[in-house]
Amino acid sequence: MAERPARKPRRAHSAQVVRTERLTPHMQRVVLGGEGLAEFSAGACTDHYVKLLFPAEGVTYPEPFDMERIREEFPRDQWPVTRTYTVRAWDPALRELTLDFVLHGDEGLAGPWATHARPGDTIRFMGPGGAYAPDPDADWHLLVGDESALPAIAAALEALPDGSEVRALVEIAGPEEEQKIDSDAEVVWLHRGDRPIGEALLAAVRALSFPEGRVHAFVHGEATWVRELRRLLRVDHQIPREDLSISGYWRLGHNEDGWQQSKRDWNARIEAEQEGAPAA
Repeated sequence: MAERPARKPRRAHSAQVVRTERLTPHMQRVVLGGEGLAEFSAGACTDHYVKLLFPAEGVTYPEPFDMERIREEFPRDQWPVTRTYTVRAWDPALRELTLDFVLHGDEGLAGPWATHARPGDTIRFMGPGGAYAPDPDADWHLLVGDESALPAIAAALEALPDGSEVRALVEIAGPEEEQKIDSDAEVVWLHRGDRPIGEALLAAVRALSFPEGRVHAFVHGEATWVRELRRLLRVDHQIPREDLSISGYWRLGHNEDGWQQSKRDWNARIEAEQEGAPAA
């Protein structure tokens, strides 16, 4: 019997914190760099993401770091915990990767890490993934999201040529969370205040007058309001599936571990329901 070829390890990148910046009261920027990014590359997608790897407390992993080996040899509770973050920017010349983190005080894992990150700190991550970039052949662009989608929306706006027809709506807690984006497109900042997450976005998109022509849409954020907008865009406005990037980045009451386990099935079920097909 011929020997099986050696399995290629799932490559994890290792980077060091170069600098940090508090963009708004609840958004922290961390810029990563170092020789560990020598083989990292991000393409044209404006929703590129990486999966940060946080080691289990007190656990040391073998080198070279290999997620498949860890999953084979370590008990589940000793695997690194993953948290997914959008690539806000990638500078291949400087070899610097910019990530923006929504902060919830001491709650969560990645937010507190970003808050306390200092130059020289090391973080491992997998990726990048990603699938969306604004289609230059579209007549206009619809970008809708809450804070979790803001980095991807900002990256998309900055990738579009000046003068592009855009409707960008972003829901944030209040005026103090607005950001400067390097684009001539107008961003409609919807201040949530005490209202439920997504309520302002739903009302704004329902009231929106859609321009003529083909739209290319990016709609991401908390899963409950995303579900309602999916129905509006796919059923009421008849936007073809291929012209719509839409997904629940997160779900209220779930951490990423729980949400990621059910996200694919949940999105598929909602899509089937709104297409008129029987749900699995």
